[in-house]
Amino acid sequence: MNTTRRDFLLTTTAALAGAGTGTASAAAYPERPITFICPWPAGGTADATMRALCVAAGRQLGQPMVLENRAGASGMVGLKALAGAKPDGYTVGQIPISVTRFSQLGSVQVDPMKDLTYLARTSGQTFGIAVRADAPWKTLKEFVAHAKANPGKVTYGSSGLGGATHVGMEEFAAVAGVQFNHIPYKGGAPALQDLLGGQLDSLADSSSWAAHVKSGKLRLLATWGEKRTQDFPEVQTLREQGFDVVVDAPNGVGAPKGLDPAIERRLREAFKVAVASPEFISACDKIDAPVMYLDGPDYEKYASAVYKKETQLIERLKLKELMAKN
Repeated sequence: MNTTRRDFLLTTTAALAGAGTGTASAAAYPERPITFICPWPAGGTADATMRALCVAAGRQLGQPMVLENRAGASGMVGLKALAGAKPDGYTVGQIPISVTRFSQLGSVQVDPMKDLTYLARTSGQTFGIAVRADAPWKTLKEFVAHAKANPGKVTYGSSGLGGATHVGMEEFAAVAGVQFNHIPYKGGAPALQDLLGGQLDSLADSSSWAAHVKSGKLRLLATWGEKRTQDFPEVQTLREQGFDVVVDAPNGVGAPKGLDPAIERRLREAFKVAVASPEFISACDKIDAPVMYLDGPDYEKYASAVYKKETQLIERLKLKELMAKN
């Protein structure tokens, strides 16, 4: 079940109090630094929140948790490295929920239900469509009208083929009856730089654009959640503007399958406390990302439910054909 931030904070102060002694291996673990694989480039929103999480989790474990960026293939390069690592508790990392889609598309040889240990769901993301402040489109309606008049010419950058921002934008395009020119990147950070530099017309991303919208360099045309965001309450959602599209891709952390159960419990306990830490909550607040904690078993159930939904989405959007064209 989802835990609200208030209730979560009230119940985590004694998170470690009931922990058992565990096995001998768990008592010795960890004896050296732990590698945390972030499957996105440095400087992006996931990188910022995961770095804060690593600091807090490392403090709980008594060993540094060292973040390593392994970007590419919409997060699947790092995810594959995580799944293939030795299941000894010394390699953990972020699980992009899009693995539930990519595994079915055949673009990554990882079975999300068999090859991963789910430790904690951590936070949600605020997705949106941003353009430069000097762009001719003041509203999403104007942006759509221009795209209809110029099919295939309006460009948008995303964090990679088949990722949440690519699929979300294509779902929006289908509902709006327009055709965009998709430019995939290895992550949101380089796409943002090209938008600011004038190489892109628009950007579909999680809130990497937030600071630039606040500074006046960018304009936010719409957000993609169920409701408006805390930081941009004046910006309407896609659904409010007549497009029945909602995109949500919560972040989470995991490890390879086959962890010693006592080590798995140790990591789950550490991440539970880390998600409630001031540094992680501050990092999330900076990008308007809601805390969406789930413990490992519930996180695994969530991933299983998303897997089933993705089966339907792949068919509806004809994603295999769409990715073959790119």
